[in-house]
Amino acid sequence: MKRAIISDIHGNLEALTAVLADIERQGVSSIYCLGDIVGYGPNPKDCVDLARQFTVSVLGNHDQGALFDPEGFSSGAERAIFWTRSQLEMIDNDADAARQRWDFLCELPRQVREDDLLFVHGSARNPLNEYVFPEDIYNPRKLNRIFSLIPQSCFQGHTHVPGVFTEDCRFSSPADLGNQYTLGSTKVMVNVGSVGQPRDGIPDASYVILENNRLEFRRVPYPLEETVQKIFGIPELDNFLGERLRDGR
Repeated sequence: MKRAIISDIHGNLEALTAVLADIERQGVSSIYCLGDIVGYGPNPKDCVDLARQFTVSVLGNHDQGALFDPEGFSSGAERAIFWTRSQLEMIDNDADAARQRWDFLCELPRQVREDDLLFVHGSARNPLNEYVFPEDIYNPRKLNRIFSLIPQSCFQGHTHVPGVFTEDCRFSSPADLGNQYTLGSTKVMVNVGSVGQPRDGIPDASYVILENNRLEFRRVPYPLEETVQKIFGIPELDNFLGERLRDGR
């Protein structure tokens, strides 16, 4: 089975559309989404509608923030999530579509396990909120505790920084790996990066293809200025949320 694993769309319709087109060209049979479908970006409803067609999706902290009161968010992120909620609450002459979006978000699981593969938003220890950053390789106690909860391979997002963590406390970026990695006997955490708001200095959307045990990290350019201008046109969304897209930060 050839799977695309995506994460952190964050209401960025232009990025998601470009990634879905790339996924189709790769002959992928199923799409797994690791959460944060909404938040920050200007098209939450459209992104939820597309996500409802995915094979598997898990809950992200921004998805939960749209459902309940957000906790631990910055002021800009909090304003964005309240605006996102207001958009999802709009009926737009189609009450059934609005209800289906809410039902979809409400039913998202915190994690999905398939054999030795675990799919979460944050980490195996805290599927919703725990960040695992590259610099955590200098905190072996943290990584060892997380790895103890991983069956073999864990796919995650949340930091928006793609790469592979191995249980010997090493981190390799896609560039270090030549954009490819083969799963083996070593436990790994694979961060697939972000579709809608990359933060590794590269503005192109990021995702991973998994076929058998082979991983491929892919980057997809998209018309980000369209997204930037949409954000600039919405008073409730800080201009910074658009500006950072240009630098992949």
